Amino acid sequence: MLGMKKYLILLLVLVNVSVAQAQRFDSLSSASPEADSSGIVEGTLLPTTAPILLFDDEKRKEEKKKKRKKRKKNIYYGERTRKDFIRVDARGKTQYQLFHYTARNRQVNPYVRDVYWLDTKDNVIRTKGFDPEKGYLLHGPYERRIDDAVVEKGMFYFGTKHERWMTFDQKNILLNKANYYEGWPKDSRVTYYNKGEQQIEKVIPVEYDLKEGNFYHFYENGQLAVMGEYHYGEKVGLWTEYWNTDGGKTIRKREIQYQEEPFTRNFRPYIKAEWNADGQLIYQAGR
Repeated sequence: MLGMKKYLILLLVLVNVSVAQAQRFDSLSSASPEADSSGIVEGTLLPTTAPILLFDDEKRKEEKKKKRKKRKKNIYYGERTRKDFIRVDARGKTQYQLFHYTARNRQVNPYVRDVYWLDTKDNVIRTKGFDPEKGYLLHGPYERRIDDAVVEKGMFYFGTKHERWMTFDQKNILLNKANYYEGWPKDSRVTYYNKGEQQIEKVIPVEYDLKEGNFYHFYENGQLAVMGEYHYGEKVGLWTEYWNTDGGKTIRKREIQYQEEPFTRNFRPYIKAEWNADGQLIYQAGR
């Protein structure tokens, strides 16, 4: 009799919950601007000085503590969010995106390559050119589905990939698994002039053992020295070098054009433009 009671109690406490919702995202990339006559950089969002600290272990510990507490509905990382989805029918298949976004405006991190946001006018998710007047930053859980199969899932933190992200095929076989911290692959390598003071020299993005993302090199005084992008371990797009003005105006020194797509055959990098220390253009390709 006692055994039967234990069996009944066990049956009552078993719960099986499955949530299967997903999405498809459409990202746009912005082209590099043409070289102008002045090498002085005016853009306020350009990362001109080294970040104080990219990977804060104490902050990670605090986040884990918060996750242990009971999560309130639609609140992620302390931020209230709204839930939405996008549906697209194409080639006989239905693709869904299920996501959360925050209505709170926050300055986009200029060091992170991809910032995901909902364009409310076109009803698509973009990764470039965030404009708070045109949409909202994704924040919280994300899932993409093709018909009934979940093919991608992860978390966003103010528009950046955060924590664990996984992709699957349509038979639910795991294809890839990666970990991020506010847009940075956790395998990224950071070198320091002085680690105790977090005096950063280089930020080398690494994903799946390949260089992937934005690369930064800083002078010892913290001013930006070189900025460029890697894709599948290859240099791509426009790489820019800057003069060391010792904390003064940010002035471009040289722009080097690399292949737009990795592994492009017969492409040779070339100097697109050069400026002197006063910001005056002294060379431009094709002139």
